[in-house]
Amino acid sequence: MPKNSKVVKRELDDEVIESVKDLLSNEDSSDDAFKKSELMVDDQEEKDVDVEEGSDVEDERPAWNSKLQYILAQVGFSVGLGNVWRFPYLCQKNGGGAYLVPYLILLLIIGIPLFFLELAVGQRIRRGSIGVWNYISPKLGGIGFASCVVCFFVALYYNVIIGWSLFYFSQSFQHPLPWDQCPLVKNSSHTFVEPECEKSSATTYYWYREALNISSSLSESGGLNWKMTICLLAAWVMVCLAMIKGIQSSGKIMYFSSLFPYVVLLCFLIRGLLLNGSVDGIRHMFTPKLEIMLEPKVWREAATQVFFALGLGFGGVIAFSSYNKRDNNCHFDAVLVSFINFFTSVLATLVVFAVLGFKANIINEKCVIQNSEKILKLLKMGNLSQDMIPHHINFSSITAEDYNLVYDIIQKVKEEEFDSLGLKSCQIEDELNKAVQGTGLAFIAFTEAMTHFPASPFWSVMFFLMLVNLGLGSMFGTIEGIITPIVDTFKVRKEVLTVICCLVAFFIGLIFVQRSGNYFVTMFDDYSATLPLLIVVILENIAVIRIYGIDKFMEDLKDMLGFSPSQYYYYMWKYVSPFVLLCLLVASIVQMALSPPGYNAWIEDTATEEFHSYPAWGMIVCISLMVLAILPVPIVFIVRRCNLIDDSSGSLASVSYKRGRIIKEPVNLEGDSTSLIHGKSPSEVPSPNFGKNIYRKQTGSPTLDTAPNGRYGIGYLMADMPDMPESDL
Repeated sequence: MPKNSKVVKRELDDEVIESVKDLLSNEDSSDDAFKKSELMVDDQEEKDVDVEEGSDVEDERPAWNSKLQYILAQVGFSVGLGNVWRFPYLCQKNGGGAYLVPYLILLLIIGIPLFFLELAVGQRIRRGSIGVWNYISPKLGGIGFASCVVCFFVALYYNVIIGWSLFYFSQSFQHPLPWDQCPLVKNSSHTFVEPECEKSSATTYYWYREALNISSSLSESGGLNWKMTICLLAAWVMVCLAMIKGIQSSGKIMYFSSLFPYVVLLCFLIRGLLLNGSVDGIRHMFTPKLEIMLEPKVWREAATQVFFALGLGFGGVIAFSSYNKRDNNCHFDAVLVSFINFFTSVLATLVVFAVLGFKANIINEKCVIQNSEKILKLLKMGNLSQDMIPHHINFSSITAEDYNLVYDIIQKVKEEEFDSLGLKSCQIEDELNKAVQGTGLAFIAFTEAMTHFPASPFWSVMFFLMLVNLGLGSMFGTIEGIITPIVDTFKVRKEVLTVICCLVAFFIGLIFVQRSGNYFVTMFDDYSATLPLLIVVILENIAVIRIYGIDKFMEDLKDMLGFSPSQYYYYMWKYVSPFVLLCLLVASIVQMALSPPGYNAWIEDTATEEFHSYPAWGMIVCISLMVLAILPVPIVFIVRRCNLIDDSSGSLASVSYKRGRIIKEPVNLEGDSTSLIHGKSPSEVPSPNFGKNIYRKQTGSPTLDTAPNGRYGIGYLMADMPDMPESDL
């Protein structure tokens, strides 16, 4: 019997009426209050629906306008900046084409099964992350709050990257591009090249000095960078306007923000393949290094990439799927979106390596010319003999192959004094082996390559507009992972909450547009999401498979999809995925413990990056980010376990997550502050009625009670009658 201060314990009668038809046929004709209630029944022949046929009350929960819109939203959320600047780096670092093997294996083991799980629970329960996990187990309700906290942390710095892209986009409408050449400095006597730029490169200088105006350490704030502050404000305004009406507004934008990046990537691929040296880059990318594939580090990084590429644990996947109809084929969606994500990563990798191959070819040509001039000087000075140079070599138009031939000859003849000659080998592979990722790829390496394109401003505009769209697609899902659960739980207006969320995030985000802001972006990226999200997804798996029950969950899927999912998912969810996730969590903790916590600071005097350890306060911030992200889980568990919240008060604990639903309730239940449905529309009742039968106690009053052995092992509160106290589930 549920515990409630208003409930007087009554003894159970022997007679139990098993179905609604029996209940209605046996009801007392004088029971007017009972007649005024209309119950929704889930028949075997009919799938459960949001609104009973003939009911005047409609489900107010928003819905996608079309299946295409929903798929584009999920693709936009999962396909982000990491597909463009993280996946190619991992391929280059971890064995080229051989890296695709562990990635695909782990996509099948943890990626698709866990993505399918999140889609299914969101679609079935039709709530955001907080509501879903409270529905399954109130003690694990903190999982949803933890997802919201992680989403907020990620949104803070992710929108800063969109701001950077907006800045470069705005600067691309000029020829030549502002990062094409090093700036000149004039003084009273002469003009010279900016020393910081001369020591590095034009694109590197523009990124660190013109765009970020970066300080030399985390502790040196340097004040706000006003150019980036304005760009950050513009980014948050764009997100706010797109999200203010929920999926009704953001869904329409998805048609552009999700599809435009593919247009740009295809254009870049076609253009890149026509560039000199692009084939060298692609060949380098897909040349498998099988020996590297056996290293544990490769599998750990592949698992991490699969995990974050699909957006698992953020709550965005659950939020988006909660707006689907319950008979939607979410299994097809999971497989489709996962493979679209994978092929997008491969497409982006082809584009990146085609362009980097072109860039490497240009750098290699410059290297050959510079070192050929050195050889000519050494010949004139007599340090080298003309006899060792093959007769067909013409230094005025020397090729890379001829230079490498001369280089090898000089190295053999002058073996002892070769190092003092200062000659370089000038191999394209050496340049391609320089692993670049993240902002270094997008804002330095790629921008440098685009300066050599014909019509470079056009390609620059297209590239940074693509980055903005990729970022916005992920931001929409991230913000939806915050807004939807809070709206579902606390019943606040979505428009007001969206504006408040964006304003708060903008003002907190000002720490990222200081001169030292780039170092804070690195800190948040390293510590705010990785471990908390792994813990969240592990708990999600436990909640569904162990607490709710995998057999009941598989039965739910059969009811929802119209067919039984493969037993493959049964074994993945129950055994393989939890084990792999635990291994990944342990490996991530070990990796974090072994890697010294720090960041790469840009030193202006030497124009190079230098590794700095975090100061004591910086370490406190790093630890606080991880603790704050996962703290809701134990807090909610303790609150629920110790009954620190009075469930009879009509608060969140007693109102938001009772199971069952009334389609109509014309009776005015005055004075009952704990009523689940008092003044509520169907859309406000958090969870649908999945039960097959309705059980009623035959007592002196028309009190409905819960079935102790229903399909889900739980009862459903079906009605509130006058003079009948509500039971808490």
